[in-house]
Amino acid sequence: MDPEVIQSPGHLLTGKGQKAKMNCVPIRGHINVYWYRKKPEGAFEFLAYLKNQDIVEDTEVFQQLFLAPWPQNSPCSLEFNSTKAADSALYFCASSQSTALHVSS
Repeated sequence: MDPEVIQSPGHLLTGKGQKAKMNCVPIRGHINVYWYRKKPEGAFEFLAYLKNQDIVEDTEVFQQLFLAPWPQNSPCSLEFNSTKAADSALYFCASSQSTALHVSS
């Protein structure tokens, strides 16, 4: 067993207005999945956090552009309803067994 997240496809090119889908297989035993993107000339951008197949936290951008189904015993997916040029970016998924508590002052 390789201790790594598997994301597929490795490359995804689509035309404007098309549907697109990327899959993320978390490390075995991990119950949390995170989706991020990095646009050219931009910083990493958090999109969504899922735990046990449910969306726990997401962004307005995510809500407007994406779906992230995670059926039981299946990969977590990031789906585009209708692609556009502004969606051009590197997309990443990550997984973890647990999350850290964030305390703000």
